[in-house]
Amino acid sequence: MPKLKSKILVVDDNAGIRSALGILLPMRFAEVELIATPKVLMETMQRFRPDAVLLDMNFETDINTGNEGLYYLSQLKHDFPEVEVVLFTAYADIALAVEGMKRGAFDFVVKPWDNAKLLGILEEACKKHRKTTGKASPAEPAPMMRWGNSEAMKQLHEMVNKVAPTDATVLITGENGTGKDVLANEIHRLSTRTAKPMVGVDIGAITDTLFESEMFGHVKGAFTDAHADHIGKFEQANGTTLFLDEIGNVPLSQQAKLLRVIQNRSITKVGDTKSVPIDIRLICATNMDLAAMVKEGRFREDLYYRINAISLYLPPLRERTDEIVPLAEGFVLKYAEQYHRAANGLSEEAKQLLLRCRWSGNIRELQNCIEKAVIYSETELVRAEDLQIRASELTEGQKVQAESLEDAEEKVIRQAMKQYNGNLSLVAKALKISRPTLYSRLKKYGI
Repeated sequence: MPKLKSKILVVDDNAGIRSALGILLPMRFAEVELIATPKVLMETMQRFRPDAVLLDMNFETDINTGNEGLYYLSQLKHDFPEVEVVLFTAYADIALAVEGMKRGAFDFVVKPWDNAKLLGILEEACKKHRKTTGKASPAEPAPMMRWGNSEAMKQLHEMVNKVAPTDATVLITGENGTGKDVLANEIHRLSTRTAKPMVGVDIGAITDTLFESEMFGHVKGAFTDAHADHIGKFEQANGTTLFLDEIGNVPLSQQAKLLRVIQNRSITKVGDTKSVPIDIRLICATNMDLAAMVKEGRFREDLYYRINAISLYLPPLRERTDEIVPLAEGFVLKYAEQYHRAANGLSEEAKQLLLRCRWSGNIRELQNCIEKAVIYSETELVRAEDLQIRASELTEGQKVQAESLEDAEEKVIRQAMKQYNGNLSLVAKALKISRPTLYSRLKKYGI
């Protein structure tokens, strides 16, 4: 096989590993450089300009309490965002490697490695580097609302179709992770303001001291760090929809100012006296009980009634079970593409396990579960064991069954470990599971 015209940089403090890779990698890649310490990583990047970096996750320096790989990954993605990073990890650090992929790593390779797999992953990383160099990543489109067939979602769908074309203020309530932001986007998409993108604000991320400036804007010189005029979120949303997520987090001291702007449909920037008219459609969302907060004096009653013209309740995922598998399958395809995995669906056992889970974190929890499962998976179908769902996460009626299955799994793994004298490659082959899956099971059962 001809060499690729690509450059690989290896960062690993193990001399034996560097020696082995120094023989293997030049067989496939045009240039390979190996360094023993990340202390010279950034200067080597400037000089060598690799297509991909194979980065060990732990070094002798003990930086960042064992998360050195994540630390240097962040540096690489900040200074050299176009370079692909493959993490090199021992089985005990697989969870860190998964977190690394979520932070921008291309993939991870477990030690001891399979030569063909290592070369294949690095080849794909180099191909992606060549394909994306100099090109901006397209913005991810807003997710589409999935309505399902439950009676509650059918009623909600009907209400949205009636409300969306109007300019009525909407309050969306529901548990964390149910998709309130997605519903807000759907209302905007069906509105008369859809020509301009919706402006979203996470109220919980704005400090009390910056609230007025972020929401209403400020003029140059209004305070010490106001070096230029700043347009606030209300003015940014002029002519379109303004979505205030987690409205219950608005500080009590700021609620009167917010109410005044919503009532008058005009803002006054911090440091200015001039009133600026605004034309917005307002959608708010919360997982809090605002009515109870009003009684407790933590939320203004007049503001509550002003934002609650139309109230839409988004049910939790446990009441929308017909949506679980379709949502999960969509996430499989999304993350398989993002993380360069072969997964394109779910096994029947995985589907059944997903349906048994409580999903107290709703769609966000499901999405996170599938993301990790796709990263761990090495087959076309994500399997039940890839999901790593614990018995404690299942509904009460399924716990005994799950625990008995876990007991059986542990017994089989222990027998195989004994039969093959701890040879992990033979054990994984005998059990017909991948090495990363075996590693995670060994860690789970303390074997």
